[in-house]
Amino acid sequence: MSAWIAVASADHVALGRKRGFMQVCHGKLGPLARIKPADTVIYYSPTTRMAGGERLQAFTAVGVVRNGDPYPHDMGNGFVPFRRDVDWFVAHQTPIRPLLARLDLTRGKSRWGAVFRYGIVKISDSDRDAILEAMAAN
Repeated sequence: MSAWIAVASADHVALGRKRGFMQVCHGKLGPLARIKPADTVIYYSPTTRMAGGERLQAFTAVGVVRNGDPYPHDMGNGFVPFRRDVDWFVAHQTPIRPLLARLDLTRGKSRWGAVFRYGIVKISDSDRDAILEAMAAN
């Protein structure tokens, strides 16, 4: 089992949590296919909304990917992104800044936000555990 950080605005994460799914990279299949059933997914939200939102820089959701493959979902107007189903945990939104020095992913990096530019990044088990602890996830 692997652990991943996915990147999306908090409003998009909230919709996925409510409906039991995740999307990454504007619904592209390739990045989503790297994630497997039973993998842990943690969402990092740089902003509150995709367009014009306020800076947030927080972990906003965590869950485990359900069995099954990514699937297309027609959202209308020709937009058909791919999704995966996720069992979301109860967890608290947690700012990233207090964790920067603890995480393998960001430790010692002055431009730590660059690690999130591709929308999905595999993380170490120790980073997963530190984030889950900080989010008080269960």
